[in-house]
Amino acid sequence: MNANDISQDKNWEPVLVECYSGYKANERPVAFMFEGSRREISETLDRWYEGGMKSDSPVIDYFKVRTSEDTVFILRYDMQSDEWAIRI
Repeated sequence: MNANDISQDKNWEPVLVECYSGYKANERPVAFMFEGSRREISETLDRWYEGGMKSDSPVIDYFKVRTSEDTVFILRYDMQSDEWAIRI
């Protein structure tokens, strides 16, 4: 199993994310659907990435975000598969 495979990782769940796209696509999340509700992101608290050094290591972008309901979530975006996931 690839450590970054969202569909195989039990700590992550696929999620529908709305993004701001500036100089690149899916630059940062602005809202997402979770547990049947749309959650607006009021603040990005942290951002980091991993991978990309080897062809078998896709670039994964991580975003620690605060919603307008003052709840903190971690989202990740796998550029290779074009999939978003939420840490559960």
